[in-house]
Amino acid sequence: MGKATGFLEYERAEEKWIPEQERIRDFREFHIHAGEEERRRQGARCMNCGVPMCQSAIQLKGMVTGCPLHNLIPEWNDEIYMGHYEHALSRLLKTSNFPEFTGRVCPALCEKACICGMNDDPVTIHDNEYFLIEKAFAEGWMKPRIPAVRSGRKVAVIGSGPSGLAVADQLNHRGHSVTVYEREDRIGGLLMYGIPNMKLEKEVIERRRALMEAEGVVFRTGCDIGWDLGPADLLAQYDAIALCCGAKKPRGLGVEGAESTKGVHYAVDFLKSATKDLLKKAAGAGTQAGTAMQESDAWTISAKGKHVVIVGGGDTGNDCVGTCIRQGCAGVTQLEILPQPPISRTVDNPWPEWPKVLKTDYGQLEAIRSFGADPRIYETTVKELVVKRGKLCAIRTVRVTFENRKMVEIPGSEQEIPCELLLIAAGFVGCEDYVAEAFGVSRTQRGTVETAPGAYRTAAEKIFTAGDMHRGQSLVVWAIAEGRHCAAQIDEYLMGYTNLS
Repeated sequence: MGKATGFLEYERAEEKWIPEQERIRDFREFHIHAGEEERRRQGARCMNCGVPMCQSAIQLKGMVTGCPLHNLIPEWNDEIYMGHYEHALSRLLKTSNFPEFTGRVCPALCEKACICGMNDDPVTIHDNEYFLIEKAFAEGWMKPRIPAVRSGRKVAVIGSGPSGLAVADQLNHRGHSVTVYEREDRIGGLLMYGIPNMKLEKEVIERRRALMEAEGVVFRTGCDIGWDLGPADLLAQYDAIALCCGAKKPRGLGVEGAESTKGVHYAVDFLKSATKDLLKKAAGAGTQAGTAMQESDAWTISAKGKHVVIVGGGDTGNDCVGTCIRQGCAGVTQLEILPQPPISRTVDNPWPEWPKVLKTDYGQLEAIRSFGADPRIYETTVKELVVKRGKLCAIRTVRVTFENRKMVEIPGSEQEIPCELLLIAAGFVGCEDYVAEAFGVSRTQRGTVETAPGAYRTAAEKIFTAGDMHRGQSLVVWAIAEGRHCAAQIDEYLMGYTNLS
């Protein structure tokens, strides 16, 4: 521990954000990052606890608190405080494959368990991680680590989201030859086509791809396994196959006409189209995708001038709010079926449990600044679509409550809301059918690929699975952790033992 009294001397200082009225002008990342001096002070706040809960990933009341990757947080915080950045980097990379992703989009489960947060504010672990990996890239420390010896074993990874990338990265460094198949034109999965540019600029993913290719990983994009290439071909070519295709089957709205009405879209399709439009525009203009802004007729799915309703109060719904505002919507409403959380912890939700408290994210803050009110309406859902001349013009909502875990409509609570664009961000219900069916793997009632508890190998010969396809809809950090565990089991299957962790 570099400074024993650091947590007493220094206050938590989070990264500042570019003001709402400025950042909605483009799709660039909007954090204002502190310099080295501030980062060293924030590193000094780490208490080097005897039992560091930040890296524990323990489950309390059905929710996890602490880092799923078990990052060695006190160690690299201490090295940051001391200014030993390369030593700090080596400790970070020991457990984390892609800190540039988690340092941007992770909700920081580590900070929720920080012991400093028991009586004060937690350490800025998330911001420290971002600082460390970006400094490493800027200083040229992130050089290709090419395996000295190849095992002669070949592995195919289907899907290039965070879990698939983690499987590939781990097995490649172990010496196996890895090919990653991706049906989209770019790698990244939902990192590329689900998380907006303002949270994760796509150049960050391309930078990682270049590094992994230099290390020997082969990427084949635009190849849809199950359609373009059959399982028999892969089984003949590879010694093991990892299915990391995500849980991309969206949950429907359950309202008549929702699947066929013009102006109704799933959130993931909306966000994907917005990113693709930005990348196309940027390529034509020779700029970064985050700076590319377009006129309304250039958006594949446009919110320009429309009243937008988003069903879903989670991170994806919030990302839709921010994207719609940047496209120039006339107004935005976000419906959340659950009650509004408390604004602070309660007796029933003490530290270090995951804080079940109200979070006002960047999109909601931008809506407040643009339209004067928080866009969220709680305990409300869509009951009916109002369609005129074949186009959506409004929705009828209804208040709901829950009795014995069943949703019950509150009589007389109907309300009509103007709506020309309805985005469904109600989560996902499992993996898409065709890949699982092509490889003959069984699935659980949740729609995920079935394995034994704590295992990643399926009942099908040579076939493993990881990430959302195995776990269900979850966080990027969990996908990376799943990928690492899956890689270790594949390695043991191929070699008879493993030294991966």
